[in-house]
Amino acid sequence: MEKLTIFDTTLRDGEQAPGASLNAKEKMELALALAGMGVDIIEAGFPVSSPGDFDSVREISRAVKGPVICGLARSIQKDIDACRDALKPAKRARIHVFLATSKIHMQFKLKKAEDEILRLAAWAVKYARRFSDNVEFSPEDASRTEKQFLYKVVEAVIKAGAGTVNIPDTVGYAQPEEFGALIRGIRNNVPNINKAVISVHCHNDLGMAVANSLSAVYNGARQVECTINGLGERAGNASLEEIVMAIATRPDFYRDIRTNIRKDKIYPLSRLVSSLTGFVIAPNKAIVGGNAFRHESGIHQDGVLKERTTYEIIDPAVIGFKVEGIVLGKHSGKHAFNERLKSLGYRLGEPELVAAFERFKVLADKKKDIFDEDLRAIVDEEIKGVEPLWQLAGFEVYSGTTITPSAVVTVTRKGKAMKGSSEGDGPADACFKAIDKITRKKAKLQDFRLESVTSGKDALGSASLKLTRDGNTRAGIGSSTDIIEAAIKAYLDAINKLEAARPRKDLAKP
Repeated sequence: MEKLTIFDTTLRDGEQAPGASLNAKEKMELALALAGMGVDIIEAGFPVSSPGDFDSVREISRAVKGPVICGLARSIQKDIDACRDALKPAKRARIHVFLATSKIHMQFKLKKAEDEILRLAAWAVKYARRFSDNVEFSPEDASRTEKQFLYKVVEAVIKAGAGTVNIPDTVGYAQPEEFGALIRGIRNNVPNINKAVISVHCHNDLGMAVANSLSAVYNGARQVECTINGLGERAGNASLEEIVMAIATRPDFYRDIRTNIRKDKIYPLSRLVSSLTGFVIAPNKAIVGGNAFRHESGIHQDGVLKERTTYEIIDPAVIGFKVEGIVLGKHSGKHAFNERLKSLGYRLGEPELVAAFERFKVLADKKKDIFDEDLRAIVDEEIKGVEPLWQLAGFEVYSGTTITPSAVVTVTRKGKAMKGSSEGDGPADACFKAIDKITRKKAKLQDFRLESVTSGKDALGSASLKLTRDGNTRAGIGSSTDIIEAAIKAYLDAINKLEAARPRKDLAKP
């Protein structure tokens, strides 16, 4: 059996999705979960891009055991030096350097000729090898690079010491047959290709990221760079769960290829990424969507009841999708609460556990039945890691068919209570405008969603939204049995993240 290396870049490329920025605590939570799922390599960030990114990579390098911890760098000395310093605590580290090689990038972005690109690529790899014997090189925009030149670049960086050569479809331009042929061409035309692992990194601009990645695997690639839920800038990246399950489900097609992924961790981790980033998973999303294992048609229902495999090619339990009954009640203790959280993939420190348990007790007094999704909503609020500058103290709303909706909201800042009032197009809008009056900073609201977390009249409601201010976009989430309270919490969560946000440099990335 040949191993397919799973290189997860949720914390780096995934975080580049507008509004998906994660703080250090959230990144650590995800890194530990990724390690628990069995990913081989975690691309923890782009250390030179900001002090926050540098610190996150360093802390993940120090705390996360098992996977190789990787940092991204342009083919520039200061970038590689930042990777070196951030990755020092890692037991196993990789420096990932990149340089654009397509004519359009060389002409308009880099303004460099082919011979200079060749020289810089080889230099960057040699310099990175001073600090790590595990160096990866990416010729950015490889799928639009002239093939003969691409072969020269790949040969040169392998000669310089790159143990992995990553072929990015940076703008999601390639088609599966074409991309597979590109991998075959590299295998057949680069003399020293046997000294390196071929990797691929595909974007989803034409909806081909997973198909292109799998075509590459079929044609000899043995590392795939991907993200949980396909998260990433523009239309996203190749989806880790789809790649892993395609290979696991079709061993007849992907012969003798395996991954080290613990598939039962897929669904819980998918939900964790969704809740922390505020990116809602589409119901019809393959593998992890809410409808992935639901059957509406009577014919389908009848077939599944008689024999599951008639209409289900994946057993939901394999990916950790379980339909749970009541898991806890108001008389449950902290130990049982913590054990249930562990089964859902959470590992909380004592302060977070105590705070989450207190929230659980409050919710248990409001709801008779507590489900797994309720627990996820509770815990996700505790691991945000942002010290809340603004906190909800109380609110009142007035709304109806014959009156203009209005709201009075009270929030606290450093212990001081402040009150604001406003009218709006609805009760939630009135609350948001009242908060804007208090904070004296207006942000543009995007992607506002209200959903029921669980079923029943006392269901926990979840609100997710994005706010944009001064060019920064941050996602907010909130939950409550009262949907207006959930909306206010989400709004304040996004405001607090905007307040805590540090400006990030706009750097090109593969």
